[in-house]
Amino acid sequence: MTVLSGPILSGMTGFGRADGTLDGWTWSVEARSVNGRNLEVRFRGPNGFDNLERLAKAAGQARLSRGQVTIGIQARRAPGDASALKVNEAVLARYLHLANQLAEEGATPPSADGLLALRGVLDIDEEAEDPEARAPIEAAMAATVEQALDALKISREREGAQLRPVIEDFVSRIEGLVATAETEAAAQTEAVRERFARRMAELAPDAPGLQDRIVLEAAALATRADVREELDRLTAHVASARALLDQPPAGRKLDFLMQEFMREANTLCSKSATTALTATGLDLKAVIEQLREQVQNVE
Repeated sequence: MTVLSGPILSGMTGFGRADGTLDGWTWSVEARSVNGRNLEVRFRGPNGFDNLERLAKAAGQARLSRGQVTIGIQARRAPGDASALKVNEAVLARYLHLANQLAEEGATPPSADGLLALRGVLDIDEEAEDPEARAPIEAAMAATVEQALDALKISREREGAQLRPVIEDFVSRIEGLVATAETEAAAQTEAVRERFARRMAELAPDAPGLQDRIVLEAAALATRADVREELDRLTAHVASARALLDQPPAGRKLDFLMQEFMREANTLCSKSATTALTATGLDLKAVIEQLREQVQNVE
């Protein structure tokens, strides 16, 4: 199975499967992944193949950068090769004890082939087989693991293809709200001046130099309420988000960018001097939170 080439946005949820067979062995490999802040590869495999875990984890780390990944191998040996079989005497003794008890009560004594067919009586003797003979089987299993991981990667890329337009839509909505906020912020200076002038006229209508005081204080308030810097940074963050979508794996950087988005939106709301700008700031925070939830799925 061929992995798609080029930088493709990838999700972190997926599934891949591959099967193999060699020298009387058959096996199936399943690779699954779910969201995770970092990459964690877990492995479950058959006894006697000690290098498989190392090979499987290395293959996962070479293909993936985030997510909790589980790789499992179910393997069995074809029946008929008696050279690698051994009798589990402890299990057989327990079966014989139970059989003798039943025979005393009139039951038919078990046959030898019947006892050997019972679960757990016969085991594969891992030591009976030359480790060198297992080397090609282990290599073949490792190749199947890589096939399953390739399938998993493609599955995650399909999720990324579905995520991208959703994320792009949220980024465009943020861009639109920033533009609305710019328009509303331009009216803040006059709104602050009028509000301060009205308040001063109510409290001290006959105070000397009232108009000059109004001009100075209104200018100071307007400076404190200036959100130009926050709006410029939000605009830059929008451009960064779009650029990161073309530079996967981008999940960690997008996570950090969401924090920066929210920091600027919070400051915008705290500086707002009009209900219209406050409402836009709150809408902005809601969309950023929705975007953050989607970014959690990106590798």
